[in-house]
Amino acid sequence: MTETAHQIPVADGAAVSAIHHEAPGDDWVVFCHGFLSDKRGSYEHRCRRAVEEGYNAVRFDFRGCGESDGRFIDQTLSTKLADLRAVVEHVDPASYVLFGSSFGGKVAFHATIQDPRVDAVVTRAPVTYNRAFEAYRTTVERDGEYRFETGDRIDRRFFEDFETYRFADVEASLDVPVAIFHGRTDDAVDIDDSLEAVARLETDVLLETFTTEGHRFSTPAEARLLERTFHWLETQ
Repeated sequence: MTETAHQIPVADGAAVSAIHHEAPGDDWVVFCHGFLSDKRGSYEHRCRRAVEEGYNAVRFDFRGCGESDGRFIDQTLSTKLADLRAVVEHVDPASYVLFGSSFGGKVAFHATIQDPRVDAVVTRAPVTYNRAFEAYRTTVERDGEYRFETGDRIDRRFFEDFETYRFADVEASLDVPVAIFHGRTDDAVDIDDSLEAVARLETDVLLETFTTEGHRFSTPAEARLLERTFHWLETQ
C-alpha cells in the first residue's frame, strides 16, 4: 500500500499536510477530521480500509492542527473549507466522497453544496446546527475567548465567520446521498440535531444510531461504522 505525503499551499505562505493512500482506479474518499483532532489515529485506519475497498483515500490536517501550518486560534469554518478545496484541487479527482467526523461533518456538508464533484457524504456525529457551539459562544462573548482542555483557543473571529454558515443552506441545496452515524449517548453533539437534519434534508439519507456509543466510538463501533459505510457506498 503506497502512502504519499504532500505539503499543499493554501494562503499567505502557509501549507497543509496531507497523505494520499493510493489505490488503482478512480474512486476517491477524502476525510475531514474533527475540531480538536488531526489526521492521525483513526484516520490512518479509515484510509487503509478505504484502500482495501478500492478507494484512493486522502487524510489531511486543517490549518492550526497536526502537522499543518498556522495557529488554531486563527482557523474558522471558512479557512477549513479553503483547506479542503486546496487538498481536493491538488489530488484532482473527477468525483469523490466526503467523510466528516464531528466538526469535520459540518465542513463536509457545506463543502458539498459548493462542489458538484461530491458524489456522497458520510458523517459521524456531525455538527449540523450552530447551536452545538452555543456554550462556547457564551464564554467567548463573556471572556473574549474559549480555551479547550487541549490549550487550543477560539475567539470572536471564529463566531463572526461561523454565523455566516447556516445548515438551512445545506437543507435547501444538498442533493447527493447522505449517511449519518451517531451515538445515542453523545454528550458533545446532541443526536437530536442529526434527527432534525434527517427530517429536513431533501435527499436520500441513511441514519444509523449506535445505542451505547458516545461522541468517541469504541473499537467495535468503529469497525461497524466502516463496514456500514462501504456497504452503503456500494449501493449508491
